[in-house]
Amino acid sequence: MTGVVGPGLWPGEDILPAQLEIFEDLSQSPTGVTAAPFLAELPERAAWATRIGRTLAVLEEVPYELGPHGWKLADRGGRDRERAQSLLTQDLEAFAIAGTGFDGPITIDLTGPWTLAAQLYLARGDRALTDFGAVGDLALSLAQGTSGLVANLHSQLPGAHITIHLHEHLIGQIAAGVLPTFSGYSRIPAVPGPTLVQHLKPLVETIKSSSARVAVNVGDAWVGIAPVVHSEADALVMDFGRSDSWNERGWELIARVVERGTHLWLGLPAPQVSQCSGPNLKNLADTLLVPWHRMGLEPSRLADTVITQSAVAARDLYHQGSTAARGSIATLKRVAEHIAERAAQ
Repeated sequence: MTGVVGPGLWPGEDILPAQLEIFEDLSQSPTGVTAAPFLAELPERAAWATRIGRTLAVLEEVPYELGPHGWKLADRGGRDRERAQSLLTQDLEAFAIAGTGFDGPITIDLTGPWTLAAQLYLARGDRALTDFGAVGDLALSLAQGTSGLVANLHSQLPGAHITIHLHEHLIGQIAAGVLPTFSGYSRIPAVPGPTLVQHLKPLVETIKSSSARVAVNVGDAWVGIAPVVHSEADALVMDFGRSDSWNERGWELIARVVERGTHLWLGLPAPQVSQCSGPNLKNLADTLLVPWHRMGLEPSRLADTVITQSAVAARDLYHQGSTAARGSIATLKRVAEHIAERAAQ
């Protein structure tokens, strides 16, 4: 069935009420649509509660701390690591309480190894991305930690079907070699596709071996499609713009992805809203349906797609408060229902 996944990002500072809202909104869905509650990310609490802070808390045996310029590796674990791990524990407890008795799909958002290495600094140096040995260590630690996270979730929510949603939104910049060094006077060399796969694929394999699915989010970077497919992730996640934007070469790649059996998740833009008729659901659905028709893809394959929000739309809704965030989930479910109807034709 056509799916709906929330954005991960959520307004507020109290995790349990947020999770109760999310399960209430995503435990039920229209006919032909499957909705997946998610572990909320509440950045208002502090840097330790952001997605990168949560991902660092998942790592096994890697010390880190907050520095003047953001997160960095450390010689030993300290207070920042303890705070990040404490918040993750609280979040998982709230998630289990809100999802008591739940039977269905859930998603957990984490930062992928390449984007993590691009945002994390070495203890005494530049971005971790400049040291492929450090990248490998991070990927291995993330694989081990995520496997433990999945086992924890299976024990607390035995009826849940888990998908780990890995965010690799910097993969395009990493592949293009445009990320600046710490000094800003030069650029970090481009990372070739096979090397991207080298550290992504073992993580995907480990997560899948722990009885979870893997979706990899490349933002709007078409260049990220091939590494995700070669990593054998279950789903490719991409952010899409307006329905009238068209990238023929990109959609040829997506068509091949769909035809080989990799699922497609679409991050939709914010809807156009009319005071009289509300959000323009047709325009949102056409973001997928128009290029799908142009590429000659079978309508029945639409049943394997998942609808979510683009990173830009998620940030905008986050700043508008929980009412707007919950309204967006209702909109996504209605768009998914329209797509599911097309899939059944």
